[in-house]
Amino acid sequence: MQKFPNVMELFRLDGRVGLVTGGARNLGFDMALALAEAGADVCITSRDLSSAEKSAETIAKQTGRKVLPLKLDVTDEAQVACAVEACLREFGKIDILVNNAGNVISKPETAQIENRPLDEWLNTINVNLTGTFLCSKHVVAKAMIPARRGNIINIGSIAGIIGRDRRVYEGTDMGGSTVDYEAAKGGVIAMTRDMAVYLARYNIRVNCISPGGFFRNQPEPFVKAYSSATPMGRMGIDGLEMKGPVVFLASDASSYVTGHNLVVDGGFTVW
Repeated sequence: MQKFPNVMELFRLDGRVGLVTGGARNLGFDMALALAEAGADVCITSRDLSSAEKSAETIAKQTGRKVLPLKLDVTDEAQVACAVEACLREFGKIDILVNNAGNVISKPETAQIENRPLDEWLNTINVNLTGTFLCSKHVVAKAMIPARRGNIINIGSIAGIIGRDRRVYEGTDMGGSTVDYEAAKGGVIAMTRDMAVYLARYNIRVNCISPGGFFRNQPEPFVKAYSSATPMGRMGIDGLEMKGPVVFLASDASSYVTGHNLVVDGGFTVW
């Protein structure tokens, strides 16, 4: 009889190398820390190198793993190529890519589609969608196809699944959801499925995580309205609730899972 690993061993990432874009703060930091806690060495990127360096030092001290900080603007293909090469020089491989880097300009006066400037639309698409494409392209070409194995985790959003109820922003000075962010994250989810189908021949799995809102001291009216629209009655918790999902998808615990969008939203999108 074939002997399989203990279930807890399936979640271990010992000997693996992860690259987490935007890994210096918020959910990116949580996911990079989680990979390291599970045994992986990690490269983390930020547009601000000092921020990446500080976060890398923190993760290394907490986990004992090797963490390489890199400066990266994911919209610049030359920088993406250099970052991938730097990670390969340091570790010799990239087993896991987490395409987390993203951003959106959201101001009350320009968040609405009728007022949205083209440059703000393009910025959102470039950072969230084009950046995911560029990082995947170079990691796949230089690391994963040659190795005939790999694991890509794209970060989508509930914004890419449903139309957003802007009423949760009433009584605040928050800009709220924007049509370009919804379009970009919807694109990331669709791209995940197509990448999964194409790259399966190389033993590369591609999945997506779509988080809902996480609490970061947003205005009280927003927190109250958002929480009341969520079956679990609260927002997500930084430092906790993205760690398990990323380790699951990065590890052999999900070895037969590809093309999946794992929604982490307290039930927001199903109510």
